[in-house]
Amino acid sequence: MIDESGFFLNPLMRRTWAPKGQTPTLRSFGRHRDKVSVVAALSVSPTRQRLGLYFQTDPKHYITAETVVSFLRAVLKRLRGRVIVVWDGGSSSHKGPLIRELLSRYPRLHLERLPAYAPELNPVELVWSYLKHGRLANFVPRDVRHLDHIVQAHLLVAQQTGGLLKALWKGSKLPFPTLTLLS
Repeated sequence: MIDESGFFLNPLMRRTWAPKGQTPTLRSFGRHRDKVSVVAALSVSPTRQRLGLYFQTDPKHYITAETVVSFLRAVLKRLRGRVIVVWDGGSSSHKGPLIRELLSRYPRLHLERLPAYAPELNPVELVWSYLKHGRLANFVPRDVRHLDHIVQAHLLVAQQTGGLLKALWKGSKLPFPTLTLLS
């Protein structure tokens, strides 16, 4: 599963506990479009039933087809055997000549598209939700570099917490792959 997202410098405000009549104030320092772009993939080993998380952040640019190709090459270096990437077809970074060239260079790489407008089938969407609405809610970074550092730190924790990744996967409507499903 692969997906990309953006974490904005202005905080996502969520309900919080505060004494009655003392509503907390969040002061932001950035323009409303300042953000950290992130591309991530959840890998599944059907034989060992283990999940892996790979990610790449960019505090200066949006995710492009070039970024996705570079990211997929890095993931392919880490994974052996056949690799099936499941992603949505909505993003322009998931299409075009660069993606077709990547597929021709790596015959072990296969792409499968999710149905249009079906984020509930993509477990990576739940990683974004966990970070944005949970870990980073009401968080006000000093600047984009600080936000990038914090996003990476939370993704590293998620990467090392297999139970969290499995729980997030179970929250999606996509069945967990097994050898019988892949045969």
